[in-house]
Amino acid sequence: MSANETNRLANIEVSGTHYEVGLQLGRFAADLVHSYTLPSDVWRKVMEYRDDSRVQIMRRMVEERFPTYWEEMRGMADGVGVPFDDMVLWHFRGDVWEMPPEGCTTVQIPGDEPIVAHNEDGSPAQISRCAMAKVQPTGSKGFTSFIYPGTIPGHAFAVSDAGLVATINHIGAKVSGIGLPRTLLGRALLDCDTLDDAIDLLQTSPRSGAYHVTLAQAGDNRIFGVEFTHLNCSVRKIDYPQCHANHLIHQGISDERQDITNSSRARQKRAGDLVEGTANIDPLAVLWDKSDPDLPIHTTDTLATAVFHVGKKSIDWSVYDRIGEPPCYSSHKG
Repeated sequence: MSANETNRLANIEVSGTHYEVGLQLGRFAADLVHSYTLPSDVWRKVMEYRDDSRVQIMRRMVEERFPTYWEEMRGMADGVGVPFDDMVLWHFRGDVWEMPPEGCTTVQIPGDEPIVAHNEDGSPAQISRCAMAKVQPTGSKGFTSFIYPGTIPGHAFAVSDAGLVATINHIGAKVSGIGLPRTLLGRALLDCDTLDDAIDLLQTSPRSGAYHVTLAQAGDNRIFGVEFTHLNCSVRKIDYPQCHANHLIHQGISDERQDITNSSRARQKRAGDLVEGTANIDPLAVLWDKSDPDLPIHTTDTLATAVFHVGKKSIDWSVYDRIGEPPCYSSHKG
């Protein structure tokens, strides 16, 4: 496994114990975490919560409920070369502190063989240590996930060996509280056996922060969109083509206080217009749309676009890191 110096999305493979998985991922990204993440205002702000009483309770919750992911974070800390307590707190960043606005747009197309497609938006400064990571932890389900430097997998997009597709969108909910951090819930989705198990995990777990999750699985023609916050969890079966950006839109939960950026509002409307009443939708045409030069769907922060064809026995999927170019990653998971 080697670091990527080309500003293209790397492909890496890691395996071993959960600690060893975290260690390898940490070593892969260590230089960028030290040069970019640690000096950042976001890191400094999150570290101000070291003594927050919520953090101590949430640490205990994670260690008790998710001991294997606790070990992944321990390995990540050692691989990066930062104190373990700081690494754990970094994984709570969207829960204990109101994060700056983040992007991502998802297209959901139901049918006998559904399609899920997703723009992953983040900081372009991180792209050299982002990657498509094929991960095989000892004694647990394997998966392939988009990863960010310094964070364990599960908070972008992924496909597990159970054929489960999960895509994640940031939600800027104003209310958070004591519960399991959203990043760790995203990681736990990759160990679920079925769609129903994944939904049950999100519905029944005590939640701290907020995400939108799209879920699909090979052999099951259902797609679900899940909006969860500290206070509520809304599950919507997708029965017609829809899109989701970065704010709550489900009836009964969208009244919660939240940050809605101009970009999220514009992407939600434009993507919805493109799929509404349209036959033979091309998800790439939707996610690569730049018809609004000021508030496009595909932004300067779009790091990758993934398209998942959910079949009866397999997931055929591709990841693109350049508009109009061949995919940088393709897989037949079945």
